[in-house]
Amino acid sequence: MAESQDVNTLKRRGRRRLVGAIALVLLAVIVLPWIFDPQPRHTPPVSVRIPGQDETPFTPKPVPKPVPKPPPPPVEAAKPASAPEPAPAKPEAAKPTPAPAQAAERARAEAALANAQFIVPVGAYADPAAVIGRLKAATLPYFTEPVATAKGTVMRVRAGPFASRDAAEKAHKQLKGLGFTPGSVAARS
Repeated sequence: MAESQDVNTLKRRGRRRLVGAIALVLLAVIVLPWIFDPQPRHTPPVSVRIPGQDETPFTPKPVPKPVPKPPPPPVEAAKPASAPEPAPAKPEAAKPTPAPAQAAERARAEAALANAQFIVPVGAYADPAAVIGRLKAATLPYFTEPVATAKGTVMRVRAGPFASRDAAEKAHKQLKGLGFTPGSVAARS
């Protein structure tokens, strides 16, 4: 009987060692890759906010016009060195005249600024009747434009047109006083 107890004891010890070895192998297979992983598997979520259609509309910044480069000065042909060149007389009050293309571009820009009209975006509404009523009560000029969106057609309400930027800025302040959140003053295109 002593031998059978020794055999049973050895079998139990063997089973315990086998279970322990399996537990260690499983632990190593599961835990070690987490420890030695070079990059974290869980990255923090990226928060992106997309404004709704009923919020202040997007107003793009105007694209600056490229400044035309002046043409290079004409290259003079080489003159013989034998004849001395007389010094040209400099007129005292003469200013350099701009090239005809530059003068025409400047005239167009000045005419565009003289005839520019400015607007103030008020908002885009599915039913703009209440907004239009408030603008009429405040005696602000306004106009509407239909805009097709994914949710249907909305009316874009804009204050103006105003003849000067100063008048548009005054209307912008008046709109803020009325409780609106108007967009930036922009030139009407």
